[in-house]
Amino acid sequence: MAARTSRVLHRSLRETPPKAIGGEGVYLFAEDGRRIIDASGGAAVSCLGHQHPRVIAAMAKQAATLAYAHTAFFSSEPAEALAEVLVGHEPGGLAYAYFVSGGSEAIEASIKLARQYFIERGEPQRQHFIARRQSYHGNTLGALAAGGNAWRRAPYAPLLSAAFSHVTPAFAYHEKSEGESDAQFVARLAAELEAEFQRLGPGTVAAFLAEPVVGATAGAVTAPDGYFKAMREICDRHGALLILDEVMCGMGRTGTTHAWEQEGVAPDIQAIAKGLGGGYQPIGAMLASGKIVDTIRAGSGAFQHGHTYLAHPLACAAALAVQNVIREDGLLDQVRERGRQLEQRLTERFGNHRHVGDIRGRGLFWAIELVADRASRTSFDPALKLHQKIKAEALANGLGCYPGGGTVDGVRGDHVLLAPPYIASADEIDLIVDRLGTAVDNVLRSVNH
Repeated sequence: MAARTSRVLHRSLRETPPKAIGGEGVYLFAEDGRRIIDASGGAAVSCLGHQHPRVIAAMAKQAATLAYAHTAFFSSEPAEALAEVLVGHEPGGLAYAYFVSGGSEAIEASIKLARQYFIERGEPQRQHFIARRQSYHGNTLGALAAGGNAWRRAPYAPLLSAAFSHVTPAFAYHEKSEGESDAQFVARLAAELEAEFQRLGPGTVAAFLAEPVVGATAGAVTAPDGYFKAMREICDRHGALLILDEVMCGMGRTGTTHAWEQEGVAPDIQAIAKGLGGGYQPIGAMLASGKIVDTIRAGSGAFQHGHTYLAHPLACAAALAVQNVIREDGLLDQVRERGRQLEQRLTERFGNHRHVGDIRGRGLFWAIELVADRASRTSFDPALKLHQKIKAEALANGLGCYPGGGTVDGVRGDHVLLAPPYIASADEIDLIVDRLGTAVDNVLRSVNH
């Protein structure tokens, strides 16, 4: 039996990760003395970096006043104030917020709300959900069934609901045919979604679910112009809902509060999480349109769902402080400006790199995709575990980034995702790209020899 090093069940059961013992700004401090620049905000979480003084102060103040009150009995001031900030102005018709503890919970709530809405409308036959391959919607069983991450789904396939089916993603680098224009690609994807509605029976589909910018599974994949308008039109024509998963790409990450603002559509239901609280407390939210909530209010009068830590006062206070800092410090402008710089630096460093096939993203949400051959877009052998090697090499040299494998189809493909904090300076953006370039080249040198 191997020597036990930790009682914590870590992601890897074969090694204990280094301990983080502190942080400041874009840096995390490891127990061994390393200062690691958090270039991916963990998993696109730490949008304000670490130990932001105004957020810490707000948390301390709330903890001294009220840490917890169960939502079966009470609301709280932070929950009411946070909801007002998020949906008081009813963006895109979203009028209500349901606060949970993270992204998977937000997706579960979204799926359940859509289902209950149609039951209360007298359309119980609407029980199918259409999502996309190479998507990621969370790790609970409902969210996992909705997602198209083949590797994460595989062990639990017998447990996953057959209510979910998947269509081709708007992933131009791999899915667009040679000679096909963006408009033709969008038209083909729209025809495929329409065909899936027809296969299932248009009156049986509850919703289409998608990430406006695909995060962890495929690496900052943006859709071609007009794609989401086409998807919205099909949903509307058949009376289905549009659910947008902005757990990773939302709350300012792409340069606007909501990523859908840049697509010319609004969802009926939206999931948010990571950038909502910036990692200062576990929090996510489902945002819902007035028409959906009003239908249920006039029917049964209650959303048939719930968790122990709904609208946790301390979590809501932390998220409120995070959102206030973003607004008061004009950080959406900063995301756009630093995002342009990050795009430019990545293009300069990797645009002619023989093993980087694609550079993609929006705002402060970018990825590079690694390929064995640029001309054919052939991936490296998955057995190399190239993305894991790059993660380890980068971390050893003071850079935290978020590599992923199975980029193409769940098995083949490697990418590296970057999601720096919104507070990153110009010099820090340069440093991120420089350290990533070194890590990528060091690892490729080792595998090519």
